[in-house]
Amino acid sequence: MKLGFFTANFTEKPLEEVMQMIQPYGYEALEIPAYEGNGQLETAEILKGNNAANLKKLAAGYGMTLEALSNHSDSFLIMGPGGKETDFIFKGTPEEKIKHGTESLIRTAQAANALEIPTVVGYPGVENWGRFFFFPYGEGWAEYEEQFVERFTPVLDKFQEYGVRFAIEIHPNSFVYDLKTAVRALELVNYHPALGYNFDPANTLYLMLEPATVIDTLKDRVYHVHAKDAELAKHNLGAGGTLMHGDMRALDHTYRFRIPGWGQIDWKSVITELSMVGYNGILSYEHEDVTMSRMDGVKKTAAFLKPLLIEAPYEGRTDKLFNKD
Repeated sequence: MKLGFFTANFTEKPLEEVMQMIQPYGYEALEIPAYEGNGQLETAEILKGNNAANLKKLAAGYGMTLEALSNHSDSFLIMGPGGKETDFIFKGTPEEKIKHGTESLIRTAQAANALEIPTVVGYPGVENWGRFFFFPYGEGWAEYEEQFVERFTPVLDKFQEYGVRFAIEIHPNSFVYDLKTAVRALELVNYHPALGYNFDPANTLYLMLEPATVIDTLKDRVYHVHAKDAELAKHNLGAGGTLMHGDMRALDHTYRFRIPGWGQIDWKSVITELSMVGYNGILSYEHEDVTMSRMDGVKKTAAFLKPLLIEAPYEGRTDKLFNKD
C-alpha cells in the first residue's frame, strides 16, 4: 500500500505547487480532480497532444505516481438531483444535467486511459435520498434501481472499453449509501467488471456501519480508498442523533470529519482487512476536518499513517513444520 494525496485538498493551487508542498512528507501517489472547472486538470485538455505524458513526467519528477481521477461533481448529475440543488455544478434542465454528467464521466475515463490511471472515483447521485425510507412510498427505491441500470450500464461499458474502473464512493445522499445498496448495485449490472467502490471509512461511521465488514464483503471490488476519519461526538448524540444537519463546525454538531488518527476509525483494523482482501492500492488522504488547517492535516496524516501501511502481504512459512512437500 502507498500513502496517497487527493489534490482537491488544495484546488486553488496548481498541481505542481501541490506536489511541491506534500513531497517532503512522503506522499507517494496522487488522486486528481477531473470534473469540469476544478482548476487543476481539465479532461478535454489532457487528451490533447503530449499533455498526458507531460503530467505523468511531472509527477514522476516528484517521486509520485498517478493513481486515480475524481469526478465526484459531474457524475452526481447522472441520477440527480436534477433541480436547483445541483445548479452549482451545472445549470440546465434535468435532461441536460444527465447528458452533461454522462459525457463528463466518460471523458474522465478517456483521460484516465491516456494517463494510464486505473480508477475513476465518483457518485451516481440520486434524485431524492429520502426515499430510502420505507414510508410513505416503499416502491421509490426500486424505481431508482431501474434508473441506475439504464443510465450507468452504457457508462460502465465505455469504462471497460477504455480499460478503466469506476469506483463509486459509498456516501449518504446517493444511490449507493450503505453496504446493502453497494451489493445491490453490483447485482443490478450483473457484476460488471468496471464497477467497484471507493471505500471511505468516515462515510461508514456516519451510518454506523462496520468498516471491516464492508471491506470483507466487497473484497476485490474495493478499487480505491480514501484516508479520512470521523467522529460521532458522544456528548452531542443524545440531542442531535446521527442525521443532524447544519454546519459541522458547530459545537453541538454530532458528526465531524477528522484527519486519520483523530477520529474513531480503527485504522489498524481497516488496513488489516484491506490487506486480507488483497488491496494493494493507495490510501488517498482527503481533508474535511473542520478543527484544523489543511497543512496540519498534511503533516499529521503522513506521520500517523505511514508507519501503519503494509508494504507486502504475508509470504507464509517455509520451515519443516509448515512445509510438507
